[in-house]
Amino acid sequence: MNQNHAFSRRSFLKYSLAGAAASVALPTIIPSSVLGATAPSKRIHIGQIGCGRIARDMDMPGILKHDIARVVAVCDIDSKRLADGQKLVQDYYTKRKKEDVAVVKTYGDYQDMIKDAGIDAVAISTPEHWHAEPILAAAFAGKDIYVQKPLTMTLREGRLVSNIVREKKRAFQIGSQQRSGAQFRLACELVRNGRIGKIHTVRVGLPVDPAGDEEREMPVPPNLNFDKWLGCTPLVPYTEKGVHPQNDYSRPGWLRIESYCLGMITGWGSHHVDIAHWGMGTEFTGPIEAEGKAEFPRKGIWNVHGKYHIEMKYANGATMIIDDTYTNGIKFEGSEGWIFVSRGGEKTTASDPASAYGKALEASDPKILNTPLGGNDLRLPVSNDHHLNWLTSIQTRKPAVTTPEEAHRSTSGCIIGWIAMKLRRKLRWNPESEQFIDDAEANAMLARAERAPYGAFNLKAKA
Repeated sequence: MNQNHAFSRRSFLKYSLAGAAASVALPTIIPSSVLGATAPSKRIHIGQIGCGRIARDMDMPGILKHDIARVVAVCDIDSKRLADGQKLVQDYYTKRKKEDVAVVKTYGDYQDMIKDAGIDAVAISTPEHWHAEPILAAAFAGKDIYVQKPLTMTLREGRLVSNIVREKKRAFQIGSQQRSGAQFRLACELVRNGRIGKIHTVRVGLPVDPAGDEEREMPVPPNLNFDKWLGCTPLVPYTEKGVHPQNDYSRPGWLRIESYCLGMITGWGSHHVDIAHWGMGTEFTGPIEAEGKAEFPRKGIWNVHGKYHIEMKYANGATMIIDDTYTNGIKFEGSEGWIFVSRGGEKTTASDPASAYGKALEASDPKILNTPLGGNDLRLPVSNDHHLNWLTSIQTRKPAVTTPEEAHRSTSGCIIGWIAMKLRRKLRWNPESEQFIDDAEANAMLARAERAPYGAFNLKAKA
């Protein structure tokens, strides 16, 4: 397989549908629990990996409400969060008075959960440095996959994940839920159908995170497997602000440490760059040039970027500009007008950082938004419920609204911007080979060393 092949959505659909046809002859590819309707014995059995803030506020509620699925197991390396996750699921089903309420299984190691033959699919709501490895493990085990964004920490991980998930023909969805927002889909359809003329600029506004202070080493709580939490990253002393709160589910400190997260450039950027790509029609490629600058803290454990500015040029002639001073959202600018789209103030979780939002959808001329699309206009895939879209993909074996390759390209666009911020110089990028042109220092930042036995590439070597 060509590791750097760029895919169109049409070729991806062809590939996936071929997998669906093959699954008719090989029934082990399709979980037994999805071969019927919503009878208790026919529901999709889900294992939840990670029981923290996003799992509790977003992913578990998003899955629990649909009768075609049952969360039958939870996993976390923090035993307190594991118990809380089990209670959340069991309380939900008890309150709903489901006829088949049962004890939800618990696992302290995701690999043990993956081995459970009674689980059809997994939802991965872990810190970002713990995305790639369980995705691959699930794919190798024949489980379908939902994972929170961004797809991976490094670009090389992303290429590996996209290739393997497609090769194993797994139903996949990533937590870029803006793809399931009606205003985002409409904005992208209008742009791609020429309502604002030839697009020349896309402005992406993202928030920033503050720096922190020095933190003293603390004893590791007895309920936390800290070595496993660190995973493939280097060993460091434990501090509560470097991991997650022990007494609540407020925003965790790992989001501000580069070993586990690149900062808002991927945290929010993976949402907005995904929509920018969708609107430009570049969701299966990437930029050809990038340059950027940013402020990075010089003390304290919270070391992700602060204020920043990135410019990336694409082969279609458009320039994407990402800046923390812009209104949170995506503004498409063309030769005949502009369209701006955002969440309109909606937050994913209560602890999302404050940010200045614009309207959910607006344009330079109301006619741009109010004139209906024609019968021959391009239409993008429709999803009105992100988690249901994934569950339906599991049942039908048809791709969800976001494919692994699109998820990789959105994340890789953010990572390229991050590298440009770090190096503070213009970089040339080949989106086909996924290499910087004549820049060994930049190319060295496309991957990271993995602390054995953890990590996506260590797992792949064993597989």
